Amino acid sequence: MTVTSVTTETRAPAPAPRAKPVGGGLLDPGQLWRSTPDALRKLDPRTLWRNPVMLIVEVGAVFTTVLAIADPSVFGWLITVWLWLTVVFANLAEAVAEGRGKAQAASLRRAKQDATARRLVGWSEGAGPDGYREERVTAPQLRQGDVVVVEAGQIIPGDGDVVEGIASVDESAITGESAPVIRESGGDRSAVTGGTKVLSDRIVVRITQKPGESFLDRMIALVEGANRQKTPNEIALNILLAALTIVFLLSVVTLQPMAIVAKGFQAAAPDTQAIDAGGVTGIVLASLLVCLIPTTIGALLSAIGIAGMDRLVQRNVLAMSGRAVEAAGDVNTLLLDKTGTITLGNRQAAEFLPVAGVTAERVADAAQLSSLADETPEGRSIVVLAKTGYGLRARDEGFMPGAHFVPFTAQTRMSGVDLTEDGRVRRIRKGAAAAVMKWVRDNGGHPTDDVGPAVDGIAATGGTPLVVAECVTDPSGTTARALGVIHLKDVVKLGMRERFDEMRRMGIRTVMITGDNPITAKAIADEAGVDDFLAEAKPEDKMALIKREQEGGRLVAMTGDGTNDAPALAQADVGVAMNTGTSAAKEAGNMVDLDSDPTKLIEIVEIGKQLLITRGALTTFSIANDIAKYFAVIPAMFAAVYPSLDALNVMRLASPTSAILSAVVFNALVIIALIPLALRGVRYRPSSASKLLTRNLWIYGLGGVLVPFAGIKLIDLLVQFIPGIS
Repeated sequence: MTVTSVTTETRAPAPAPRAKPVGGGLLDPGQLWRSTPDALRKLDPRTLWRNPVMLIVEVGAVFTTVLAIADPSVFGWLITVWLWLTVVFANLAEAVAEGRGKAQAASLRRAKQDATARRLVGWSEGAGPDGYREERVTAPQLRQGDVVVVEAGQIIPGDGDVVEGIASVDESAITGESAPVIRESGGDRSAVTGGTKVLSDRIVVRITQKPGESFLDRMIALVEGANRQKTPNEIALNILLAALTIVFLLSVVTLQPMAIVAKGFQAAAPDTQAIDAGGVTGIVLASLLVCLIPTTIGALLSAIGIAGMDRLVQRNVLAMSGRAVEAAGDVNTLLLDKTGTITLGNRQAAEFLPVAGVTAERVADAAQLSSLADETPEGRSIVVLAKTGYGLRARDEGFMPGAHFVPFTAQTRMSGVDLTEDGRVRRIRKGAAAAVMKWVRDNGGHPTDDVGPAVDGIAATGGTPLVVAECVTDPSGTTARALGVIHLKDVVKLGMRERFDEMRRMGIRTVMITGDNPITAKAIADEAGVDDFLAEAKPEDKMALIKREQEGGRLVAMTGDGTNDAPALAQADVGVAMNTGTSAAKEAGNMVDLDSDPTKLIEIVEIGKQLLITRGALTTFSIANDIAKYFAVIPAMFAAVYPSLDALNVMRLASPTSAILSAVVFNALVIIALIPLALRGVRYRPSSASKLLTRNLWIYGLGGVLVPFAGIKLIDLLVQFIPGIS
């Protein structure tokens, strides 16, 4: 095992289109109306108790309703209506966030149907048809460990692993992609999901789900928000908000008793009725409490968390808990597989290196001819390079009469073609250096001095060398010689260096994991721009690396798809399992990528950070927002008692009643105005924590002070014209 630090040089990033910024869809205004019934149902105190801030607002609304009925007034009823609207708007934010997942849940329910299952009783691997019997049961009757057979056109009745056969499966019900996927026994493509459809062939599946706990069941519950548990940071913030609410509650409820006591001890004390803004003391005090407590963030906190999970669902990633999404935002170390994540997954031809006396065009022509019968991705890439780099039109086997093609095999490690023309036989071979050079010697040729250094040079840079040779037999004799060397290399995906630079600016360390030797691994790591790499990695090496990172106080994220990845996925703070992988991997991870795209781990980290930034930004706005409300309500209430407080009435509001009503109205409207931002999320740009904090303070801190001042003043100018508000 080798863990090596890589010093990356500075160079221009690859000219690739930038990844789509992390954001979200705009709020559909119609969604507000559709979610209103759910918002009204959430007024039930048994539901609202989970949000103590809004529960206090609802209690205040009930209190003012009673007072308004007992002593009707325009001011009292307006305050009452807007307090109720404050609670409804807060519930609406959560209802809209949950409603955005209901459309996907509906499509998932359509996939989750009570299919008929063909259970095989007594089945064992390798057993013939006489060794077991088949019985038909409904899907809900299946138990963990049962074995079922599914044929073309049938629905897979439950989650499980393919234990026999291979089939094409339509998974569009869960991934949204119409292209079928291959599922087969053994390896890392054996997991199947209940509700998906077999399109061809026949497979035998061992059920792994427990009753009522299928993958689709969990997806439906999670996208609807029914099973969303609060994260540790969210719980801590809720506790802080509850504590502030209690402090302000105690402060407000003791104002009137303290004023009465003060009047009893001091005959010259001011008239306490001055603080009730027209004889409705209880309504004024309830308004003061609602304006003092952090209602804005209290109303939006749950919606922010649900929307974070929804953004993952929109990208076809299923998070098993909100804790996983939040942890993704705090990740310090990313472990990324090389193949398929950093590189395209198949080595591709990069250049043709001719030996002395041979042109590159001749090598390209011979390489293309000898690769026509090579169906491997590497062989196809050689044909493409010869066509695009040297203008050689790709020839087809069927249009070369008299040609005998030699396909590539793992035994010979070569492919080629034999061409016969006018009594002259030309045989061309392309393949592994050792195999082709042996073929040259067997045909009477000798190794060329240029071949060895070229092969060694390519290997030293982490590439794979292939040798092209020909043997010509004519009346004068047989001549065999090497023509040149083909350089195969892992192709780093366009834009990866740029993405890793962004990760570095975010303070995230990237580690590439590969089974390659250290030389090859270092070459790819240098080109991709990762910070470190783990070469010749085995499952236990991954686990050890994760533990070392965590012992240093860092949070680790990784992807995996095989059973051998399960321990590391379970150990990682954010483990993203591929949907094409095994059931063990999906059970071990706390996220599942339905598209099975390993590079999506980078997007997941960005979504997690966006969740944290959105919560922090709106918390900053909420606290700053309260400052303006203090300047509106407190001077209005106490200026008559303490004339010196009138200096704090910087907005010069018309009267105590209009000031209090304006603050309450703004307090409700700002919630509905911020719902789109809570759902969409604050736009995330990779930068350091200090820069993000500065940006938040300037935009949401200063904005949270200035916007309420302007909003309350504007509302005050309007409410003056309401009869009964003076």
